[in-house]
Amino acid sequence: MLDFETKIFDKETLTIGDRTESIVRGGRHLFDRLPAAFEGIHQLGVIGWGPQGSAQAQNLRDSLGSAVRRVTVGLRTDSASWHAAIDAGFTPEDGTLGEMYDVIRGSDMVVLLISDGAMAESYQDIFAALQPGTTLGLSHGFLLGHLELMGDRFPDDIDVVAVCPKGMGASVRALYLQGKEVNGAGINASFAVHQNVTGRAVERVLGWSVALGAPYTFQTTLRSEYLSDLSGERGILAGGLHGIVESLYRHFGDLGLSDEDAFRHSAESLTGPISRVISQEGMIGVYKRLSAAGQRRFAEGYSASYPLGFELIHEIYDEIQSGNELRSVVLANRRLARFPLGKIDQAGMWRVGEQVRAERVAEQIPLDPFTAGVFIGVMMAQIDALIEYGHPYSEIANESVIEAVDSLNPYMHARGIAYLVDNCSITARIGARKWAPRFDYALTQRAYPALGDVDPALIADFEQHVIHDVLRVCAELRPSVDIFVE
Repeated sequence: MLDFETKIFDKETLTIGDRTESIVRGGRHLFDRLPAAFEGIHQLGVIGWGPQGSAQAQNLRDSLGSAVRRVTVGLRTDSASWHAAIDAGFTPEDGTLGEMYDVIRGSDMVVLLISDGAMAESYQDIFAALQPGTTLGLSHGFLLGHLELMGDRFPDDIDVVAVCPKGMGASVRALYLQGKEVNGAGINASFAVHQNVTGRAVERVLGWSVALGAPYTFQTTLRSEYLSDLSGERGILAGGLHGIVESLYRHFGDLGLSDEDAFRHSAESLTGPISRVISQEGMIGVYKRLSAAGQRRFAEGYSASYPLGFELIHEIYDEIQSGNELRSVVLANRRLARFPLGKIDQAGMWRVGEQVRAERVAEQIPLDPFTAGVFIGVMMAQIDALIEYGHPYSEIANESVIEAVDSLNPYMHARGIAYLVDNCSITARIGARKWAPRFDYALTQRAYPALGDVDPALIADFEQHVIHDVLRVCAELRPSVDIFVE
């Protein structure tokens, strides 16, 4: 059973469903505890300037102040991001921007936020640059999985910890900035302590999460994190969602809706009113809002999508757990120089979406019960699969629901689902492209042709599912502010 002790932060034990879990709440009122949490850390190096690297470097710099001597960004000197880091206020002249390996060698704590593929290719050089007693921080457990595939391990003389924000980097930064006005605004995070050589790992990792602005931080392990995270990216958070909306768009077109209305009833409905209600009232809140006829239509969609979603999530999880999915990410990264990832927003559906968003009247977007049923059916399938595999409730709720409706879907609503899939991490982009067609095919070829039947037992399980209580507890910890995306 997971547990931790902290003398600097306040650990709370929550009853979540039929379990108890310990968490730490965040907030700017805790920033005065950061010097104690980061005692012994003079330079904190953030390596990488991708979505997470840029967000975390700025949040840590803004939060830590004099708690560390400096937060320094480490990049390759020929990196295309070098000038972007300078524009954000990190400069070679004041020692806050430097060559990647120089920064690693000179830092007491290294937050490694380069792409998974880059980590897989360069981890040996990175490990060689780490000084004994350094705290190595990750925001994804992918490297652990890769090391195990290679028969390798982390150096024995360093701490290894992780803080994994449950949202994209842009959300981590945007909600942190909103937190200046509303204390506690931010993105939830999980944390893990894989190695604690210094005896300071727990306090440092909790301080890191608080400094990022996480409203609440829950415990996991590196292995549990990458298994659930990669499953979520390929499932309901990106790949599954992309396949769902493409199948729904064509389905509504087949029913006679115009292209514009088909988009409103599929993508707009899902990223708009459906996600907003789930965020505030949970999945059961969507169901309860529907009329009797709407609940029947919801049940049709749910009964069709849940079994196929459950099957696909299990396949995804098996591919990740076996190492196949990790290998495919590493191999895909090696091909990128020759075969760059193209954009996925060129199909007619996404062109229609640009027009619909430009003419959007928020109050006129329908909460379509069938779309809700299909989407929530796959979401519940992912939840049940992760429960079956033994993940903590907080991790399941965040990876399957909260990250979607409080971080990713608002960005998709503002800028398009295809836009987000094209602007997230390389690992997520690769996974979404691989698995979205599988969800699309399963729904189009197997689910929709069999519509009409409702599985009463499946709907009864949904109505009384423990996840509704889990989300209720999580909602009580939720900041009062919604993310703002222009």
